[in-house]
Amino acid sequence: MPLVTNHVRKRLEAGELALGFGVHHLRGSAVGMLAKAAGYDWLFIDMEHGATSVQEATQIAIAALNQGITPIVRCCKDALFEGTRALDNGAMGVVVPHVDNAAEAKAVAAAYRFPPVGTRSWGGPPFAYNFASPSPAEAQVELNKDIFITVMIETPEAVERADEIAAVAGIDSLMIGTSDLTASMGIAGQIGHADVRAAYQKVSDACRKHGKVMGMGGVYDEVYAPQYIALGARFLLSGSDHNLLLAGAGQRSKFLRGLQPA
Repeated sequence: MPLVTNHVRKRLEAGELALGFGVHHLRGSAVGMLAKAAGYDWLFIDMEHGATSVQEATQIAIAALNQGITPIVRCCKDALFEGTRALDNGAMGVVVPHVDNAAEAKAVAAAYRFPPVGTRSWGGPPFAYNFASPSPAEAQVELNKDIFITVMIETPEAVERADEIAAVAGIDSLMIGTSDLTASMGIAGQIGHADVRAAYQKVSDACRKHGKVMGMGGVYDEVYAPQYIALGARFLLSGSDHNLLLAGAGQRSKFLRGLQPA
């Protein structure tokens, strides 16, 4: 059986935006189906800030594989092993936060690529083939090409070293975590600040130079999102489940509260 489609790569290779749906509180096998129905391309299953366990994350990921949406997990920087377990059990990519230099990026790339590219261990027939995989050697080559690995740029140090981070083989995307970046700059929440725009430009230049994709998280408004997308951001986190639920539910309740009872 062929490898399931990585919808992130498909969108990006077509020169389009890849839209991610943040999974923070939702659980269960319908998460991917809901996100796909709402027009998203990938799930951002958050094991850094969410209370999602590896078990819960992988059950969501396994279901998503055949729902037309690509499951990607975020693990903590000091828990790369959770990312490998997720990849063995349904995830098609990993996001690692707070990567500040090339050495840390190399550790991420090595953890999630099979030899000779990296050091990832073979865990048997992967879910990405619906268990009907080719030989381990063939599968490992295909998975090395298809798995999408992202490091997050969230400090001035990381921005300054964006070029060396983007040069690391095995890293596909540098995603700016705008909320943490502004906090570390001492301008928390000021996503339109000139220093933030300069950071986006610097990371964009590094990505273009080394053939990587710039990602964006924490910017969802109608003013600055278009500006940063114009600078090259294409791997986009579009918000988390609780924010999206509150926005939709708040709009509906406001409408109904405004109606007068008979």
